[in-house]
Amino acid sequence: MEAVQKTPEREAFYRRIDGENLAALWNVMGELITPEPKSACRPHLWKFDAIRRFMTEAGKLITAKEAERRVLVLENPGLRGQSKITTSLFAGVQMVIPGDIAPAHRHSQSALRFVLEGRGAHTSVDGERTLMEPGDFVITPSMTWHDHGNETSEPMFWLDGLDIPLVQFLDASFAEGSDEDQQQITRPAGDSFARYGHNLLPVDQKRASKTSPIFNYPYHYTREALEQAKTRDQWDACHGLKLKFSNPETGDYAMPTIGTFIQLLPKGFKTARYRSTDATVFAAIEGKGRSRIGDQTFEWGPRDLFVVPSWQWVTHEADEDSVLFSFSDRPVQQKLDLFREDRGNA
Repeated sequence: MEAVQKTPEREAFYRRIDGENLAALWNVMGELITPEPKSACRPHLWKFDAIRRFMTEAGKLITAKEAERRVLVLENPGLRGQSKITTSLFAGVQMVIPGDIAPAHRHSQSALRFVLEGRGAHTSVDGERTLMEPGDFVITPSMTWHDHGNETSEPMFWLDGLDIPLVQFLDASFAEGSDEDQQQITRPAGDSFARYGHNLLPVDQKRASKTSPIFNYPYHYTREALEQAKTRDQWDACHGLKLKFSNPETGDYAMPTIGTFIQLLPKGFKTARYRSTDATVFAAIEGKGRSRIGDQTFEWGPRDLFVVPSWQWVTHEADEDSVLFSFSDRPVQQKLDLFREDRGNA
């Protein structure tokens, strides 16, 4: 749109309506309705080794209980000071050291955990506890009690992903703490996976939640699914082999506001160009390679984290068999008929 010309009469008019909390749409329409996505979100990569060093230092400075959650926020360089990795999502790396108890609380925001390093620390959600291993994808649904602890001899690190900016935008945030640091465990470990993780569902049970009833998707099952799919040799030019985590009750995404994915790139594979409207956070769990985002190239290895902004071209190249976990706000965009993708020359 062409810029509206300024005249003394128009400027005087704008000053008068400003006093009545009014503004002229024709002066701002070009910024409000853009020809394509225009975001301050920028591509960036965080090296896990650097995060681990800072987290280790933080572990000596503040307890998990005092901090509520000992997390370093992954702040997008284009969105500094806003606790955002994309315009709609939060991400951080949490550390739980031996003896830690991250106290029980609950909130409107939905959360995911993707385990990066360490074995055997636990998280409890809604009366069930699970021990976590690298590559596990764990869900904390909206307004469910959750707490974390570590009774092992080694620290545990995981990626946190939450829909905090989205809930904040909607002014729909509620939160509360518990009188007890740890919730009462009322169900055996593995209960949700045993009930819902084997393609069988309780025949008469009706759940109100839109979140998957499985709260831990163990990595060894995820990896097995990738290997089984690999045998069909149906490689997508833009994604290699990419699967979404799903809700077994509905077949929809595992979380209503956050889409979660796992992706296998075989050694030597280079994807075709791809872009989509859902800005996406990636975590490498196996292998090494590089991703070209726009005009920047980022080299990644195990546990490194990077973000691809909305509508920016991305390609991935694997130097060895590699697995990437990723998450985005795609479920929201698809339900609102806003999602768009471009497969380049694929």
